Amino acid sequence: MNVSELARKLRVHPKKLLEILPEFGFDIGARAVKVDDRVAEQITKAWRRIKFVLEQRETQEREKQKQLEKEQRQQSGAEIAVPSLITVREFADLLQMPINKLMLELMKNGILAAQNEKIDRVSATIIAEELGFNVRAEEKSTNNVADDSVHTSDLEMALKEGGTPRPPVVVVMGHVDHGKTKLLDAIRNTDVVAGEAGGITQHIGAYQVIWTNPKTKELTPLTFIDTPGHEAFTVMRSRGAKVADIAILVVAADDGVKPQTIEAINIIKAAKLPVVVAINKIDREGADLKRTRNDLSLHGLVADDWGGETPVVEISAKHNTNIDKLLDTVMLVADMNATAICAEPNRAAAGTVIDARVDKGQGPVATVLVQTGTLKVNDPLVINGEIYGKVRAMKNYRGENILTATPSTPIRILGFKVAPQMGDVLDVGKSAGASEVDLRAKRTAQSGAEQRTPVVVDEDDENKHQWYNVVVKADVLGSLEAFIASLEKLKNDEVGVKVVGKGLGNITADDVELAKTTGATIYGFNVNASTLALQMMDVAGVKFEKDKIIYNLLNLIKKQLETMLNPELVTTELGNFKVVQIFRTEKNLMIVGGRVEMGKLVRDCFARVKRAGEIVGKGKLIKLQSAKQDMSELPAGNEGGVQFEGKLELEVGDILEGYIETKKEKKLVLS
Repeated sequence: MNVSELARKLRVHPKKLLEILPEFGFDIGARAVKVDDRVAEQITKAWRRIKFVLEQRETQEREKQKQLEKEQRQQSGAEIAVPSLITVREFADLLQMPINKLMLELMKNGILAAQNEKIDRVSATIIAEELGFNVRAEEKSTNNVADDSVHTSDLEMALKEGGTPRPPVVVVMGHVDHGKTKLLDAIRNTDVVAGEAGGITQHIGAYQVIWTNPKTKELTPLTFIDTPGHEAFTVMRSRGAKVADIAILVVAADDGVKPQTIEAINIIKAAKLPVVVAINKIDREGADLKRTRNDLSLHGLVADDWGGETPVVEISAKHNTNIDKLLDTVMLVADMNATAICAEPNRAAAGTVIDARVDKGQGPVATVLVQTGTLKVNDPLVINGEIYGKVRAMKNYRGENILTATPSTPIRILGFKVAPQMGDVLDVGKSAGASEVDLRAKRTAQSGAEQRTPVVVDEDDENKHQWYNVVVKADVLGSLEAFIASLEKLKNDEVGVKVVGKGLGNITADDVELAKTTGATIYGFNVNASTLALQMMDVAGVKFEKDKIIYNLLNLIKKQLETMLNPELVTTELGNFKVVQIFRTEKNLMIVGGRVEMGKLVRDCFARVKRAGEIVGKGKLIKLQSAKQDMSELPAGNEGGVQFEGKLELEVGDILEGYIETKKEKKLVLS
């Protein structure tokens, strides 16, 4: 069997496989191309144990690194000033920490907040002190429109009003490519996977289906929210969980619990959502249901048939197996939580923005989940206390125009003057005291370069650090946020990414002008460039990359950063040559005779000069001779002459240590 075939079967890179096998008793050679079928079978059987050991080691390394960073901060007396309220993004800037990592720390402490939401000083202090920072209070006077947390609490109060049952909202979560969208596809008998680039969900989708009770034949609507599973979309997964009543955690039976599965579990726990586990792909070769259940139990989700409290349904979304059983289980969980799944339809609508974009023909549009009240055409669009326009038209998930939207209905709204942020609160009832939105300020915030808290850095370090300037454009705000959050992780001690411009919609002439001025590359996610912009790029030599899959763009940027890294100098020792006679001495050049005592010498290799056990200089051996014949190399035991190029004057008895230096391209190791 080929090593590459075995690696593909085990879902690991061939190079990494060859590196780790010797440690577990399978030394097949560092450059092996083939592996014996019997040995391959033994490796396959042992792989589950090997994988577990490696994952445990990685977890321990991360914890060790985290503890080390904490100790370093405590020793250096690192201190931050935290205001009474701070957004998650500002807090990440203050801590000099990637936003994804900070959001995971918040989730571990039961705080579920999107990057534009605010957290209080007490919560921020707990997190900062856990990371080793000293915290002092910083009072700030705020004269803004009421902050996000006020509007969120107003929405929470509104959701407690009334006791009319509403359709449950179900969020579908899990690791990338575990079959979340395929499951929804099976539930609503449409083909969405084909519509998503690469078969991977790029932004939140919201849909409604009608469930038929098998006993009473009663029809009940169910609202589903599909969240992306790719690592880049942490922000969007947490946002999907915040508006849901029940979570379906999809886990592939042949792949088990993966990083984004664990992250989804943390989000579900932080949001305190009842959860139903769907073990998908049970028809696949290599499906291991017992292992999957065991992995889930290690993260606190013990199956009900194992004596736990988590309903688990084994399904195959591809072959429509047990989909009805899964829906029955979801409705059973909904019935058990019926008192919480209520709303007041006879009031002004309130809900949450779960998706937003700028459409070429329709302008700013947003997908809103109405959580209470009824939204009607011509209602004012009051977002966080500001009027963003009025409802010109509403479309359901099928694209059909509707006049009213009742609780738990996901709708696409036309009529915004400017696109809202994902996670913003829509509350029509607050229109009386609301002010018109400042269009210029909002558009500047959405399209300008990212604002960052100034950091005092050592001038020498700043000079050593190279920055790759980018202008980022995307089709929807959620994808733009996810893209920028991922770019923050692409950095180490040598290189990093600077977002000098960002925005929604197609690439314009202004974007090209900005890229030209700052020497940036333009990256477009799910967008195109105007004809004028393309002409300007051609003339100005501005680079432009676009793709419909986010990690393709991230890989392009990563490769670009790797070209900026200083190459690693690898020294290979060759051999030792003892000088026994000096033949000729010229300026910076000597011809000497001697014997190769160890290893070999190669023409044009470098040499260290060792005298009385100490290195006293360096040079280069530009010519080798043996028996008056020019040689490309002199092996051990041979006598000959060498032409030494260097400033040092050699003496009889000197040892020349031959070596060669090769430049090796570095790979980007993220800090």
